[in-house]
Amino acid sequence: MISNLQLAVDTAEAGLRLDRWLVQRLPSTTRALALEALAGGQVLVGGRPAVKGAKLAAGDQVDICLLLERTDLTVQPEPDLPLDVVYEDDHLLALNKPAGMPVHPLRAGERGTLANALVARYPALAQVGGQPLFPAMVHRIDGDTSGLVLAAKNEDIYRALRRAFQARQVTKIYLALVHGVPAHGGLLEHVLAHDPGRPGHMVPVTDRNRKKIRRPLRAVTEFGIEERFAAHALLRVTIRTGVTHQIRCQLAAIGHPIVGDQLYGGGAAPPGSALPGGYQRHFLHADRLELTHPVRGTPLAVVAPLPAELEAILLTLSPRPPCIL
Repeated sequence: MISNLQLAVDTAEAGLRLDRWLVQRLPSTTRALALEALAGGQVLVGGRPAVKGAKLAAGDQVDICLLLERTDLTVQPEPDLPLDVVYEDDHLLALNKPAGMPVHPLRAGERGTLANALVARYPALAQVGGQPLFPAMVHRIDGDTSGLVLAAKNEDIYRALRRAFQARQVTKIYLALVHGVPAHGGLLEHVLAHDPGRPGHMVPVTDRNRKKIRRPLRAVTEFGIEERFAAHALLRVTIRTGVTHQIRCQLAAIGHPIVGDQLYGGGAAPPGSALPGGYQRHFLHADRLELTHPVRGTPLAVVAPLPAELEAILLTLSPRPPCIL
């Protein structure tokens, strides 16, 4: 970490953008960290906060209040965080992530994630994967979604599992409680993209929004009906692609948003879904992963039990009335 450092701009450096100058002068940092420091007002030029694109002049005085370095990009172990290991062998781990816990930190010093719990119990895994803030784990699920996340115990297994995910050789199955009762299961195919007007929100690409969309992605989701209730259905959902929020967005697009999913029209979380601290969650759980073991070459299936707060919701639902012929 660099702090309280004062530097002067050389004649040969005149005209450089401030963000690029910082990385050139201080190679122990990165451009992303430099941009973060600039956004936080931690870099001053002539005594005033400066923007990333500011052009420097010879003799300018640059004051660096706080600038993180590559060595600061480490996950801090948190032994007090829960870590639910549902499968382990000499090569990999399957973790059952609770809802409300992000998979990994997005910035240096962030705590309370699954990665923080993982490196506390398995310190060597902090070095696996080549992504300091996303160690060992080979895929992500949403912070509000509970369930399975796989982690590798060494680099060879990490690469093998990543290849399997990229080749779509891992079957990912979820349980989702939705509003309404579909007549039958089906296959959903949409082209999804980030909504330019709502950060963090995905939308199906249509003729109306096509011109505003960047980087559209094909999403394929298969679902079957696990259990019917009076006004809801529990679905078993298999994703064939790995697009952000694809289950949530696609089910909402066919008129069956996930219960408790406020982002996609599922309304407030129902009674029984409050977690400690009052946190409310949506009813989506990564229930099962099926793959070929990267060393043994045999089928491997791991399952994460449905969390108690979701089981409690199912018990509150009215049964579907019998069909009268």
